[in-house]
Amino acid sequence: MSLPSLGYILDLTYLWIKAGHIIFVIFWIAGLFLLPRYYVYHQESTPGSQEERRWIDRERKLRNIIITPSMVLVWILGITLATVGHWWSSGWLMAKLAIVLGLSAYHGYMVGYGKKLARGERPVSGRALRIMNEVPGIATAAIVVLVVLKPF
Repeated sequence: MSLPSLGYILDLTYLWIKAGHIIFVIFWIAGLFLLPRYYVYHQESTPGSQEERRWIDRERKLRNIIITPSMVLVWILGITLATVGHWWSSGWLMAKLAIVLGLSAYHGYMVGYGKKLARGERPVSGRALRIMNEVPGIATAAIVVLVVLKPF
């Protein structure tokens, strides 16, 4: 019985890294879809109520257990893929990174907004939150097009 070649092992490792990246992208984006919706329901609850306290707890768990760790892993695995694939000079990767940076900023804004809600502040309307809920979908569609078609 012969041992697998180094090339085979590296190819297999690359595929596992890629699979992990895609899995955590799904977790992150799903959470970013859900979070603004949670905030809409939170804002519709009575300030100081038991219902509001439950929304604060749900939002915190979603952010701390799913969304933020997923974002960190997306970045780590994505940078690893770009390095192994030698794509740093690719135009499509630069465009993708710009969108991912924007999504990361959106993530940060949403985390900050949740902390404001927990303090009793409600600076944005439910309608505005519903519109913001579209950001992850639009960004994801653009990223998929860039990664699959590699137009430049």
